[in-house]
Amino acid sequence: GGKSLKNFCVTWVVVCIALWVILPCQMSLRNQEQRKVMERSDNSLDMIEMSGFICGYISCVFYLGSRFPQLYKNFRRRSTEGTSYLLFALAMVGNCTYGLSLVLKMPTPESSRALYLLRHLPWLIGSFGVLFLDIFVS
Repeated sequence: GGKSLKNFCVTWVVVCIALWVILPCQMSLRNQEQRKVMERSDNSLDMIEMSGFICGYISCVFYLGSRFPQLYKNFRRRSTEGTSYLLFALAMVGNCTYGLSLVLKMPTPESSRALYLLRHLPWLIGSFGVLFLDIFVS
């Protein structure tokens, strides 16, 4: 009931805060890795990559947040009337296959896996997080 929706909202806020902590750590790890591999004088690529990650995290927050209005509306009405189940079913399949595509193309060497997951974290959280929320909407 109401406690579940409140817990979801609190969880969402915690995830947003966690993203603000993870992002600088991720950038620090990427910078350390890049320094070990090669010294570059051109920082424009780094800024473009960092901008991409920031956009990824912002997208993740908004994407996860997009499901709460529907959850709240369903809770207030105590009904799912008017909800397009086909939309949520297709979104669930899309998010599941997108998340799986990221996981399945993970590098073979175990030493590279943690960095790979960290690099793709906003998209993994977005796809699997929204999939989780869509289960509750449907």
